[in-house]
Amino acid sequence: MLQQYHTKLKGTLALTDSYLTEKALQKEKGLYKFIWVRQGSITVEIDHQEMVLSKDDVISLTHLQHLEFKSIEGEYMTLLFNSNFYCIYGNDHEVSCSGFLFNGSSHLVRFTLNEKERRQLDQITEAMENEFTVSDSLQEEMLRILLKRFIIQCTRIARQRLDITREKESGFEIVRQYYNLVDEHYRTKKQVQDYADMLHKSPKTLSNIFSTCKLPSPLRVIHERVEAEAKRLLLYSSKSAKEIADILGFEDQASFSRFFKNMTGQSAVQFRNTEEGKN
Repeated sequence: MLQQYHTKLKGTLALTDSYLTEKALQKEKGLYKFIWVRQGSITVEIDHQEMVLSKDDVISLTHLQHLEFKSIEGEYMTLLFNSNFYCIYGNDHEVSCSGFLFNGSSHLVRFTLNEKERRQLDQITEAMENEFTVSDSLQEEMLRILLKRFIIQCTRIARQRLDITREKESGFEIVRQYYNLVDEHYRTKKQVQDYADMLHKSPKTLSNIFSTCKLPSPLRVIHERVEAEAKRLLLYSSKSAKEIADILGFEDQASFSRFFKNMTGQSAVQFRNTEEGKN
């Protein structure tokens, strides 16, 4: 089953239980994805890291993360959309998911639905399936509303898993802004002070907020974002270590090599050779 909608402005929304075989959809660039295991389990590889997802597990992915299916031992649903259909950054005030459900690091938001949450998402996807069959001037906006409902529901569930109470709300908003800023500037700004200035906070305040939310330190977030991009370039491009060092804003190849070895325990060449040897 594949249901999809395309706008005149190259917007895409798709719902499918067979993403693995939808080659045209897989080739489409810029798609955000939710994967929801409905029965059994599936094994996927994301940014070269294998992950087993079981019944009612949900993960969210950006277009930056490389997804590969290794085995399907059940049923799953994939909900996909691009920024031309719904821009999560431009409409952040509506869904509050950028920098949380969706960010450029290799750390994914993953949660398991309880029975009530499953019913809630079921209702939304059933309404979406029905709306795909409608053909009138209101269809596009109704599909967009249903997508927003799905995103908001997933954001709420994921926040509950992190115990983001009303008291922690303002701090958590700072965390999201920080992740968004790191995604935007990690090539040129690699110090916590850079982001603290942009957020009008002190580095110590940021560290305390991240600690309260049980998240990695602000400096670690920057380093992990740089590491994730370095790995993607090593694995999915033919660029040399020197070219990658330039792209990621390092002074020279030697400083990039030190950083990469500190983060991974391997040199860039060792990492590329080891991972390529696994295939």
